[in-house]
Amino acid sequence: FDPTYDNLLAAVKDATNTGIREAGIDVRMSDIGAAIQEAMESYECEIGGETFPIKCIRNLNGHDIRQWSIHGTKSVPIVKGGDQTKMEEGETFAIETFGSTGKGYVREDMECSHYAKVADAPRVPLRTTSAKTLLKSIEKNFGTLPFCRRYLDRLGHDKYLLGLNNLVQAGIVQDYPPLVDIKGSYTAQYEHTILLRPNCKEVVSRGDDY
Repeated sequence: FDPTYDNLLAAVKDATNTGIREAGIDVRMSDIGAAIQEAMESYECEIGGETFPIKCIRNLNGHDIRQWSIHGTKSVPIVKGGDQTKMEEGETFAIETFGSTGKGYVREDMECSHYAKVADAPRVPLRTTSAKTLLKSIEKNFGTLPFCRRYLDRLGHDKYLLGLNNLVQAGIVQDYPPLVDIKGSYTAQYEHTILLRPNCKEVVSRGDDY
């Protein structure tokens, strides 16, 4: 990698490790977010002779993880705020942080390629045969876990975009388009998964290479 961006990478790594240290049973989300923001925004990055403060991407966050649902109902903020929700024993969380040399706010842009079936999707009539066939395949192969269009190609599906768009419009499948900050900015992300056991906090994703 280009060493120009080492500080950006260091910022998100430090922020994530700070979030891991702060996390625990009965800890409030607001306290974790404040600590993450302080760590992240202590860094700056020099690019092309110009110094950029590294900002938390404030509209992204970590989250709890539940069985067959990568994104649960609890959010782990990466900026200070008033969320008084507490972490609880037995819960699993993705502590993930996002840093940017731009505005620190992302929006959807470009063509979507990633999707996931909504866990409590409404039961609605589907207009096309391709949507019905595709839904059965999604339920069989992915359940509510994320998938990309390349996976559908590998399963032998073709000409499925109309059906896929039908499922998205019906609220059965959620689309996840790419997220971007302002043009010319650089972003980075780092995360770990933790499990809050009764007597310890286990970082289940930690290994020799990460």
